This record gives sequence, C-alpha cells and structure tokens, in this order.
Amino acid sequence: MDVPVTLLPGGLDAAAAVILVIASFFTSALTAVFGLGGGVAMLVLLGVFVPVAALIPVHGAVQLGSNVGRAWHRRTHIVHGIATPFIAGSIVGSAAGAFLVVSLPDSVLKLVLGLFVIAVTWTRIPGAGRLSHAGLAAGSAILALSGMFLGATGPLLSAFLAKLIPHDRKALIATHAAGMTVQHSLKIVAFGIAGFAFAQWLPLVFAMIASGYAGTVYGSRILDKLPEEHFRRWFRVGLTLLALDLVRRGLMGLF
Repeated sequence: MDVPVTLLPGGLDAAAAVILVIASFFTSALTAVFGLGGGVAMLVLLGVFVPVAALIPVHGAVQLGSNVGRAWHRRTHIVHGIATPFIAGSIVGSAAGAFLVVSLPDSVLKLVLGLFVIAVTWTRIPGAGRLSHAGLAAGSAILALSGMFLGATGPLLSAFLAKLIPHDRKALIATHAAGMTVQHSLKIVAFGIAGFAFAQWLPLVFAMIASGYAGTVYGSRILDKLPEEHFRRWFRVGLTLLALDLVRRGLMGLF
C-alpha cells in the first residue's frame, strides 16, 4: 500500500501509517465483540509511533470515529434513558479535567482507577440498576474527568454500564459506544481549545476510522452469534485484565 508522504504528519513514515490503519480494523472488531480492549490496544500501538505530545489527542480523534461508527451500527440497541444525565455529567467532568490535568500524578490515578474497575466488576452494588439521573450524572462526570488524564477510559465506562445493563450484551455495547462518543467529542473540543493542531493528523485519522468501521461490522457479526453467558464471562475477565494492567503501571510509576 502506497501512502503519499504529504498526507502524513511529520515524523510518521508510510509503513507506520499502514500498520495503524490495519490495526484499527482489529481493535474496533475487538471492541465490537467484547465492548472493551480495542481502545487500550490502540493507545499502546499509537504510543510506539506517535509523539507523546500528540498521543492522547490523536487517540481521542480515532476513538471518536470508532465509537460513532459502533453507535450508529448498533443504534437500535442504545438505552436512551441515560443520555441526558450522562451528557450533563460528561460536560462537567471534562471542564474540570481541563483545569486539573497537570495536577495529579499519573501513577496514582492509574492505580486508583484500576482498583476501582476491579471493585465494580466483581462486587454487587445494591440499587445499581435503579440509579437516579443525579447518580448517572455524577458517574459520568468522574469518567469524563478521568478521560482527560488517561487516553483509554473505555473499561471504566464498561464497568459502570455493566451494572446498569446486566442482561443485554447488544445494549451494553451500543450504549457504551454512545457514551464514549460523547466523552471523546468533549475531549477533542478541549484539546482543540488548548491549541493542538489536529489538521496535520486528519488524513491518517480518517483512514483509521474507515478501517475501524469495517472492523465494527465484522465484530458485530461475531457478537450476534455469541451467547449472553459467554459474553458476560469474557467481558468480566477482559475488564479484570485491563484493570490489573492499570494497577501494574501505577505501582511501577510509584516505585
């Protein structure tokens, strides 16, 4: 595949761009099947090729496109009852994150969030299915705030929504995609206001979004055939592994 150099940002060669575009297919397929994992995998891969200063903004742009595609593809399964409080909380959390993003140690945040995901995944939370609009708004504010510090907060939202949507894997994945669309959109706005130059990255981002949508369609076919019980088992295992990795990285940063 020949990628014109003029379409690539400085410092990124054609081979790296091809790898990222192909990887976007598989990471989107992974998330379409299990509702998690793809965003974290993409963040790690982008970290190999993309400068640190551009890593979180570019990842946010790619994930915005991926989640928009997944939400659209599964739009009939989205649970709209959480939309309004979720959007309100996300706006508050993102605004707070814009001011606090340089104030908290990255290692401490990773450790706390990893332990939080494990706790939410493996404990029964009384009344989670009857959470009020205020509770939804508060939860989404915390998630949006976390998203300004960490590039891939999908596991946090997955753990949160799994308590609200315990018996419908398609609704869980669709609503997760809609929620992440909101939070990534706000993240892009925040980085744009801060002055990040998205324009030079757009050709690569659009190519990754296109391949990611193809991965979403492919992964959705697998999900349709996957029994609910099997999905829930692997969903919890996947969340736990991702959370343990957050804890590992947090501890390594502290010590």
